[in-house]
Amino acid sequence: MNCLDYQAGRCRSCSTIEVPYPLQLAAKQARAESALAPFAPEWLPARASAETGFRNKAKLAVGGSVQEPTLGILDPVGQGIDLARCPLYPDALRAAFEPLRAFLVAARVPPYELATRRGEAKYLHLFEAPGTGELMLRIVLRSREPLDRIRKAMPELLQSCPRLSCVSANLLPQHAALLEGPEEIPLIGEGVRARLNDITLYLHPGAFFQTHSGLAAALYRQARTWLDDSSIQRVLDLYCGVGGFALHLAAGQREVLGVESSAQAVAGARRAAADAGLAARFECADATRWEHGLPAGFDAIVVNPPRRGLGVALCAELSNSAPRWILYSSCAVDTLAADLARLPGYRAIRAQVFDFFPHTAHFETLVLLQRLDLA
Repeated sequence: MNCLDYQAGRCRSCSTIEVPYPLQLAAKQARAESALAPFAPEWLPARASAETGFRNKAKLAVGGSVQEPTLGILDPVGQGIDLARCPLYPDALRAAFEPLRAFLVAARVPPYELATRRGEAKYLHLFEAPGTGELMLRIVLRSREPLDRIRKAMPELLQSCPRLSCVSANLLPQHAALLEGPEEIPLIGEGVRARLNDITLYLHPGAFFQTHSGLAAALYRQARTWLDDSSIQRVLDLYCGVGGFALHLAAGQREVLGVESSAQAVAGARRAAADAGLAARFECADATRWEHGLPAGFDAIVVNPPRRGLGVALCAELSNSAPRWILYSSCAVDTLAADLARLPGYRAIRAQVFDFFPHTAHFETLVLLQRLDLA
């Protein structure tokens, strides 16, 4: 991939960009196979990405000045580096960058300065919903001070970005290395619709969604194919988010229960299930703090935990509930390997790498586990 900002030394986010992409993918496959070698799954070919234009989300640090804001990253001393031409973003996101810059100027929102701890605009989070093209914007601010000016400038922004259907302000008052704060202030709309495969998802500001729409669709298709082959009827989906896995697996009137700690994500998943007429239920709960153990009677359990993995306690609960199948999606192959070692009653039978993060060392791994007494 040719990147002028990398060549000029302005950005080093893509740490493996100088490695030809086929070699990047081969290295990730080798890394995954090495980490999971003790479990000896059958490996499917890795799912490759396009080399450019694959990200559906831009998390842009705001720098520069109130008259000339930069959108991109901050250098080690807190100065803004503009990445408006970054080749990772598709045309729909890049086309919005200049209107967003003009919007910040019109609303007179000063960039937050790390050195002085003054200013307001910290980040712009821009998301393009797959399948519908709807855009969602979150403006991360230090305080409420610029909100009236932001509201006043909003009509011009909506005119220049007609696909922008949801805008919110997120308050991050702390001087901390965080991308968002706890308070969300709706400005326009409540969220966006995304369409993956044959499933509609409803996403609210701050909802987790994979940054690579094409491979997210492939990941959910593969999960459905593997569990279709296993003739299962009842599925428990932990860390279900807005319902990506759960809704795909509920096709064919399979009974699915999704568990998620975000009440907004649960509300969106319930709406999607109702619209599609699927036998999927969703419960707002913390998967790592299930008070009375995991519910019994499920043929398969799906887990897609944060990078830290499941941990000892939840792996023990999984073993105690003893589903016939466990489907594990992981963005951290080392914690995946550690969790598989904590599930001695299961055998990894299939695995596949999905390259959600080209030009970096990161990737997603999907593994299907079968209970040993069924092997």
